[in-house]
Amino acid sequence: MALRSNPTLRQRRLGAELRRMREQAGLGGSQLARELGINPAHVTQMESGKTGISVERLRTIAALCMCVNRPLIESLVDIITEREKGGWWEEYRGALSEDFREVAELEGHARSLSTYSITFIPGLLQTRSYAAAIFSQSYAPLPQHEVDLRTAFRLRRRSAIRDRETPYTAFIHEAALRMQFSGPAVRAEQLSALIEESETPNISVRVLPFNVDSLPSPIGNFTYAEGPIPDLNTVQTDTGFGSQLIDAPAQVARFQAIFAQMDSSALPPDESREFIRCVNEEMEDKHV
Repeated sequence: MALRSNPTLRQRRLGAELRRMREQAGLGGSQLARELGINPAHVTQMESGKTGISVERLRTIAALCMCVNRPLIESLVDIITEREKGGWWEEYRGALSEDFREVAELEGHARSLSTYSITFIPGLLQTRSYAAAIFSQSYAPLPQHEVDLRTAFRLRRRSAIRDRETPYTAFIHEAALRMQFSGPAVRAEQLSALIEESETPNISVRVLPFNVDSLPSPIGNFTYAEGPIPDLNTVQTDTGFGSQLIDAPAQVARFQAIFAQMDSSALPPDESREFIRCVNEEMEDKHV
């Protein structure tokens, strides 16, 4: 079987869970290879997502690793037996970097999503003009065709969440509401759209005002994606150096605790809507 040169996010997650299963059993890669009757390099390839495995082999590995987590095993079986050719994001392979596609893939398979943003309105709630303004101000400057491509991709992500009616909670710091990327008109349009989006049944917008005692996290923008079972929950963070995916249980639990803290600190949905409306009116008065 030919090795995959670019395994998908789900394929790599399957491999990561196989590695975690082996390590928790205290088995080395060479030990597992001997038990399976395969080359140690094959174990490495499975755990990196570069080669697929059958359901039968998965169950054999689980038995050898004494894994009794049935929900996890069955969820991994589902990944193996997926018959879809790939999500809509695969249309952008070769046009956009892996970071972009992986975020869309993560969202596309999530049972629910929660985001936190302190610097800008979350991507899944951005208007076309606002998204284009953000991409236009990137460093280093992007050519217009690249700005258009990234904007179209972001809007496609936004539509996909609406089409699937994925439960989505956006925690937005007041700083993000007041930030301007392309003048007052774009900001006003964005805040008005945010108010409208917050009334969508599957979307909840929660504002963290400046008077909240402390920032919930030193990381400014991140997403918590709930998988089919808690073991497959994932966190995606945005940094100045790109996107990072986190699936280590202890780290995922830390972000879960951060969201629990935000849930108790943020304004309720109705009050958040009114807060956004007041900020919008205040900012508009300043630019009359």
